[in-house]
Amino acid sequence: MTSGALGRVETELPGLPEALRRVGEVILGDPAEAARSTIIALAERAGSSPATVTRFCRAFGFSGYAELRVALATETGRAAQAGWGAGVGHEIGPDDPLDSAIEVMAAADARLIQDTAAQLDSETVARVADAVVAARRVLLVGVSTSGNVATMLEGRLRRIGLPCWSAGDAHVALSDAALLGAGDVAIGISHRGRTREVMEALAEAGSHGATTVAVTSFARSPLAELADLVLTTASRETTFRLGGLAAVHSQLFVLDAVYVAVAQRTYERTNEAFERTISAVESHRVERG
Repeated sequence: MTSGALGRVETELPGLPEALRRVGEVILGDPAEAARSTIIALAERAGSSPATVTRFCRAFGFSGYAELRVALATETGRAAQAGWGAGVGHEIGPDDPLDSAIEVMAAADARLIQDTAAQLDSETVARVADAVVAARRVLLVGVSTSGNVATMLEGRLRRIGLPCWSAGDAHVALSDAALLGAGDVAIGISHRGRTREVMEALAEAGSHGATTVAVTSFARSPLAELADLVLTTASRETTFRLGGLAAVHSQLFVLDAVYVAVAQRTYERTNEAFERTISAVESHRVERG
């Protein structure tokens, strides 16, 4: 991993061992300074050792501290140039002007999408898209907010003629998963990757030979561990948008990337489907006055 480092560190920080968490906190506290620091200086600021910093680097897919420094320097330089940091991390108070709250939201969401795009593995997206195009049946599983995201992708894939279903009820999800087989695809969506209903459905689908895909903010979560393919999302919590709510936009972005890749692979069929479906609903549109 050479990009999206800050987003991943921020997302996975609470689940790290204490020694690694201290290193992550120092990096997030001043990423630009961390990029300029030697491994000894960073270790001293974190109250740890160079060996701990090296373990931290490897936990996030870097070969060592030198590679992490390059990624941090690249990411902080790009953020400064684009002005992504404005408003990020600010809390929204009950008496804040609405214009100020909107500015904080816009900054956080813009940074969230940039973090997600930076860490998204295009090769994995391509493999998921290939599997979806070839599938006899595609099952999407999510609960609560993630279930709403699953329903949105279901609608998009159905619109271009792909056999796709979403399930938010545990019994329905398990029943649908049991009917999948080799060549089919099951996609499980869970911010923390610990939602039991989603994990059980993905495991059921996998036991029958289906290709399983996890969409989660935590690359080392139980859901990610049982999936064949993993797409990671960034998560940036803001006032009033915590946990799964903070990951919705990044989940939509990741799944939209899958949708676009599928549409590219079925270009002619997709255009024909658009024409037919637009024509079918045209009579229900109110003409402009």
